[in-house]
Amino acid sequence: MSIKRRDVLKSAAVGAAVLSSPFIITSKSKAADTIRMGVALDLTGPLGIFGVNKKRCLDLAQEEVNSSGGLLGKQIEFVTYDAQANNQLYGQFADQMILKDKLDVVFGGMTSSSREIIRPKFHDAKLLYFYNMPYEGGVCDRNIFITGTTPGQLLAKLIPHMIKKFGPKCYYVGVNYNFGTISHKWASKICKENGGEVIGQEFHPIGANQFGPTIQKIQAAKPDFIITSLIASDPFYVQLAASGLKGKIGVGSQTFGEVGEHFRLPKEVGEGVVICYNYVDEIDTPANKAFLAKFRKKFGTDYGYLGDLSGNSYQGFWAYVEGVKKAGTTKREAVIEALESGVTIDGPSGRISIDAGTHHANFNMYLWEVQNQDLKLIQKFDNVAPANPGGECDLQKNPNMSVQVEPKI
Repeated sequence: MSIKRRDVLKSAAVGAAVLSSPFIITSKSKAADTIRMGVALDLTGPLGIFGVNKKRCLDLAQEEVNSSGGLLGKQIEFVTYDAQANNQLYGQFADQMILKDKLDVVFGGMTSSSREIIRPKFHDAKLLYFYNMPYEGGVCDRNIFITGTTPGQLLAKLIPHMIKKFGPKCYYVGVNYNFGTISHKWASKICKENGGEVIGQEFHPIGANQFGPTIQKIQAAKPDFIITSLIASDPFYVQLAASGLKGKIGVGSQTFGEVGEHFRLPKEVGEGVVICYNYVDEIDTPANKAFLAKFRKKFGTDYGYLGDLSGNSYQGFWAYVEGVKKAGTTKREAVIEALESGVTIDGPSGRISIDAGTHHANFNMYLWEVQNQDLKLIQKFDNVAPANPGGECDLQKNPNMSVQVEPKI
């Protein structure tokens, strides 16, 4: 594998150095020959290693469109903000984008909590919004399109495999905000539906580094496997390996490997971890190889790792582009109707289509196991539908919905 540990760390350092101002905005007066897109991401701060490559994927897609004549004959222009993992800044920047920036669409939000700061603002202002992150599922809002994986795609494929291989008893270790807490409900529901049970749970903040008490609780509970949804928490996996518990029980994750943990951490730390994503750099297809070659040509080879977080920014951008092409305009209502009518793209992860009822994506899912600091493909699942608890979200029948539906357990 051509990606190296030092490249990931170097990428994070370079990104932080380049994007060191409180926010970055590239803005000009609205011109007839431009399509203006807002971008709000964490380009510095604790999640900068995620955000920098997400922005690079958007930049690559923008270059591809602009160099081929633009979109509807117009050049795409980004107005970019760095929210630094600060939800207050997300709120301020959302107001700026609504009131002053004259945008056609916004791509943004990293954590689910940041999304829920800006989503209602864009909904009320009728400014079209794309959220291109894996998340806990259930958002039902006609003004938003989501191209990240949901638990009904990720956990619904991961957990049955874990139960079959390791046994029915699961211990859940998640991040302590709505991504982790709602994903825990999904894990409990999916475990139960597959003859298993979540027998314990723990929640930790982003970037936590002390997991001794949690590991002791896991040892006492004696689960068959663990499911994690931790963010920026390498120490958990290091401490789990040091405890001697790893290898005796299974480890599956919603987040491991998203910034290259499988090859960045020592072999014994990641060995055997099972993951399931729509996109990883290791997908062995001509389309993905071509995408990575273009990315490396533009940004060099020291970018680290793209993974599900960044890959779906690229694919989400192209979904919007296809919607605009089909609509023949950037006007919000026409683009929404075009996307709902069945827009499909062929991205690095394969074919992706927009689900009209939920405004999420149908796409392929890939189940992997970490072996010798690399990923071994266990199974590919084609055209997996997004999570929709109880079928409650139907934006065709109820276009005025603006809620987040949670699974009932």
